[in-house]
Amino acid sequence: MRIGVVGAGVVGLATAASLVRSGVEVVCFERSAVVMGERSAGTSRIFRLAHVDADLVRLAAAAREGFARWGTAMVDPVGCVVSGGDAAERAAAMTAAGAACELREAASTDLRLPVVGPVAGPVLVDPSGGVVDVDAVRALLVGIAGHTVVHEQVDGLDGTAVRAGGVTHRFDAVVLAAGANTAALAAQVGVDLPSTLEHHARFTFPLPDPPEAARRPAWIDSPASGLRTYQHRSGPGRWSVGGTLDAATVAWDVGAGAATQASREAVLEYARERLAVAPRVVETLYCTHAPDTGDGITFARSGSVLAAWGENLMKFVPVLGEALAAAAVDGSTPSVRGLSAALAEA
Repeated sequence: MRIGVVGAGVVGLATAASLVRSGVEVVCFERSAVVMGERSAGTSRIFRLAHVDADLVRLAAAAREGFARWGTAMVDPVGCVVSGGDAAERAAAMTAAGAACELREAASTDLRLPVVGPVAGPVLVDPSGGVVDVDAVRALLVGIAGHTVVHEQVDGLDGTAVRAGGVTHRFDAVVLAAGANTAALAAQVGVDLPSTLEHHARFTFPLPDPPEAARRPAWIDSPASGLRTYQHRSGPGRWSVGGTLDAATVAWDVGAGAATQASREAVLEYARERLAVAPRVVETLYCTHAPDTGDGITFARSGSVLAAWGENLMKFVPVLGEALAAAAVDGSTPSVRGLSAALAEA
């Protein structure tokens, strides 16, 4: 078989790597000059088992094992804390999936977070969580599948005929993993995926920590009032924070510059009031966000074209890459429920 993969973000590149390992001929198209340079950009991401769906918990647990096979240092096992919001629902899903967790109803003071003041309950402690070393993932996948990448913009699809750089490439099957461009390309082959996008930015602050504080967990905080955030240590002396702003503030038609500035102001104010960090931004990481996709994964097929779509997919990528590669070869359509069931039976 000859398979085309559109998008060399982490999902597309992992799919290409799995196909290479299986001895399948693959070409991976990437419109930017670098791989994993858009929605998969950055050096670190939160890893967690903490989801509200037990099937997603199982997939994340399998991905955790996959990261371990890729390399012992792929995920820094510092744990993950979820406070407020749906922490109790996540704990219930983890328990249903057989994953270790601890739910505390009262405010906690021993969480090792760089926070000023108490953290309100409920508080979920996910001991299998941590931080993904994105640079290590990138290096591994490039080493396996970097030679398959063609840096060309895909202009359109006609079934499994891919038009890129003025040339039509023909394949037996195509996998769409093009991040923000997936919905538009999928529509050309009759697949309807959520197409709304908004702007998002993550900001990094100096973290004046002693060496013994290096084991700080990742943190997802959804207070009853105030800014909802995700946070994690992103390197020695660095603490990264992303905030969830009002949809109108980060809407696509607002523009990347204005949305990033509004996000910066909100997160900086939050850091001054709530965090034990130096209140100055030392790094800004911009990406696009799809607000209509929730925390899951969507798979859709039209003939021999298979599309994958979702948010926060980095933590699932060892499972996703293998599943998409296998489905591209055998013509099946994966589902979260089906993958979870297969894991439960294994």
